Amino acid sequence: MAQQLAFDLPPRRSLGRGDFFVAPSNALALAQIDGWRDWPQRKLVLVGPEGSGKTHLAHVWAAETGAEIVPAAELPLADVPALAATGAVAVENADRIAGYDAAEAALFHLHNLVLAEGGRLLITAASAPSRWSLRLPDLASRMQGSSTATLDPPGDELLAAVLAKLFADRQVAVPPALIPYLVSQMDRSLAAARDLVARLDAESLASGKPVSKSLANALMAAV
Repeated sequence: MAQQLAFDLPPRRSLGRGDFFVAPSNALALAQIDGWRDWPQRKLVLVGPEGSGKTHLAHVWAAETGAEIVPAAELPLADVPALAATGAVAVENADRIAGYDAAEAALFHLHNLVLAEGGRLLITAASAPSRWSLRLPDLASRMQGSSTATLDPPGDELLAAVLAKLFADRQVAVPPALIPYLVSQMDRSLAAARDLVARLDAESLASGKPVSKSLANALMAAV
């Protein structure tokens, strides 16, 4: 049988409040996001591993507050005063700019301007600010003085919900029994769930076979 061409089209991502599955691992962080009006110093650092839901929660918060969302690495190219004037800003992956002097300086100025104007600032990162190795002392002290919300490792229920959502985002129908099977076999992280779904989708398109337990077994055995 001729192999089908697999086009690497981006999946449709659903990042609304109704698409966020609440579980014990993320309930406290969600409550802190919902309590944004009472954030100490009007800022919060949202911490969690890759794929844990930080971007989703940033979009949930932005939808409620009208916040602008910007990757920290792009801040040197941004109009920082204009961003600050919006009143609410979410900066993603702030831990990745450690040692990038221009980005550190831009985040420092954005932080000061947003808070000086009475706005709110949400910052996401994979680790706590004390572990970022920032070179700008004033930025480091401000980040380490921020309140944090933490997304914990997911349990089975959350992994199952995320797998179902990832397949739905790609418009891939799967047998109901496949989801708990994948949960029992996969690495215990949301990043692993995203990778597994992407590989199953690609293999299904390339082989012309539906996503199934046998396809998953063959794919995981080949790793």
